[in-house]
Amino acid sequence: MTLMEFPATVAGLPRLEVRLPVPDIVPWRAGNTGIEGVWTLTAPEAGPHLVLTALVHGNEISGALLLTRWLREGVRPRRGKLTFCFANLSAFDRFDPKDPTASRFVDEDLNRIWADELLAGSRRTVELQRARQILPVIRQADVLLDLHSMLWPSDPLMIAGPGAASRKLGRALGSPPVTVCDEGHAAGLRIIDHAHFHTGAMALLIEAGAHWQPETLAQMEDTAARLLRHLGMAEENAPLPPERPVPPGRVARVTRTVTAQTADFAFLRAFRGGEVIPRRNTLIALDGEQELRTPHDDCLLVMPSPHAMRGHTAVRLARFEDQPAAT
Repeated sequence: MTLMEFPATVAGLPRLEVRLPVPDIVPWRAGNTGIEGVWTLTAPEAGPHLVLTALVHGNEISGALLLTRWLREGVRPRRGKLTFCFANLSAFDRFDPKDPTASRFVDEDLNRIWADELLAGSRRTVELQRARQILPVIRQADVLLDLHSMLWPSDPLMIAGPGAASRKLGRALGSPPVTVCDEGHAAGLRIIDHAHFHTGAMALLIEAGAHWQPETLAQMEDTAARLLRHLGMAEENAPLPPERPVPPGRVARVTRTVTAQTADFAFLRAFRGGEVIPRRNTLIALDGEQELRTPHDDCLLVMPSPHAMRGHTAVRLARFEDQPAAT
């Protein structure tokens, strides 16, 4: 495995390292469903339909490495259906380890366009066309796990789709240990926000760690394997990582989404995603002349962006809904 360093292509980006190989999806690109990049494996025994999506952002390659590994090593469902979806193929085709932040999408973010009116509309972009192609797959899912990674330093976390069942599922898996529930993105609906997941189906989005790092891939595989076992879909001798005991996870609800109102938004120090600020009214950032203070005790910082541009999300603040599990 070659470790690649590259200069930041956007002002303010840290020096980053690509410590994972570029996934070879050529053997799997055609799919077996009539939809490019989509594989469905069906067991003889009836059961749930689990859909794993990767490459929703074309530069987040860890999920594709996991799906290609499971396809190559013969992971199959013991019951039900298991679908692997390589989502934004056009963006991934542009991925360059020397400039890996440049291929998140082609025309627009594939994870902000899942409102039915957009999908049924006449506007045409690379991402909307792809969303329309894979929409039937999403509508067939009983459970969705959307695989993502992060640019800025943060502990892994889960984001739950709408409904108590999704939150309960994330907590039951316990890895990552925190499941966040929110009201979605102001910029548009994610896959986990699609109307299908308001009607009984469950959806989780994992932010498994930093882009392009082996630890992130390991977290994704651990979570996906736990989900397969939790649903009773894992074969007895499946080539999955061994299951390690973890306490039940915790659920945190976003109480405020902070959008940068000026070009001068700045945190007072380098906060890490997953950090908990103990005291209410703690000053954590300045947005021009406006102060940003924590609205409650034990305030969880969800994916703070140290270089938030005006009009973009700078951080989400969340409150835990339960007490930590006993150890």
